[in-house]
Amino acid sequence: MIQSRLSHVMVGRESGVYRMAYREWGDAANPRVLVCAHGLTRNGRDFEQLAQALARDYRVVAPDVVGRGESEWLRDPMGYQLPFYVQDMLVLIARLNASSVDWLGTSMGGLIGMLLASMPGTPVRRIVLNDVGPVLAAAALARIGEYVGKAPPFHTREAATDYIRAISAPFGPHNEEQWAFLADVMLKPDDGRGWRLNYDPGIAVPFQQASGTGADIDLWPLYDRIVGPALLTRGAQSDLLSVDVACAMSERGPKARWVDFDGVGHAPTFLHADQIQVVVDFLREGRPD
Repeated sequence: MIQSRLSHVMVGRESGVYRMAYREWGDAANPRVLVCAHGLTRNGRDFEQLAQALARDYRVVAPDVVGRGESEWLRDPMGYQLPFYVQDMLVLIARLNASSVDWLGTSMGGLIGMLLASMPGTPVRRIVLNDVGPVLAAAALARIGEYVGKAPPFHTREAATDYIRAISAPFGPHNEEQWAFLADVMLKPDDGRGWRLNYDPGIAVPFQQASGTGADIDLWPLYDRIVGPALLTRGAQSDLLSVDVACAMSERGPKARWVDFDGVGHAPTFLHADQIQVVVDFLREGRPD
């Protein structure tokens, strides 16, 4: 198994300077860099198995977006918004001394990548959008809003694990070892008082404001500006990304290659061999001869 390396980079907000953690797998001198960005409440450890499959081709880098995992929490929760995350990723890419990167993003991480890839002069060369697109369904945002930042106290690890399995049911079928991993990524001891989820509940504040209108969120102008090769991976039962939107994504903008995974909702976890292989095949197409 290829071991990860944990590092930190400083990122700024008006409220102060914060340490953002990131993990790396593979040769630190490899100029081919893959940034893997996680979903709203998760962290960079989600990509450990995918990194094992790609670390011989890439320098794989998975940040813990501020407020999650090993990164610091913000004093002002209004800093937990996409434009700030894009700035943070540009700081990270500069730290990596990478002239270009490939990007894989799940849900929120895909939105960060989509914003970054839409910018003139973007460093993003190829992009994988995992169960997210330019239209975010209001019903799915409401479902996510029902639990983000609202976890009860957990006196036992078993109770915390059961909670994670319940809110993560849309991830689809997983064996016991996979569920244990997904829970381990999300749990942190709570100063001897039990267990807590490994993110700042404050991330819910701007999320609730953005999703509280009850309307779908439309980001088509951003998607249409992406020019590099794109892959769309989608849970066939996703409630965030509809079939109609996925079909349109394959026909406009970068004309993403579209792959559905049966039995999965929001979002594929890349803990299954078939999910990993789709990504590996797409990214290896971009290797230099």
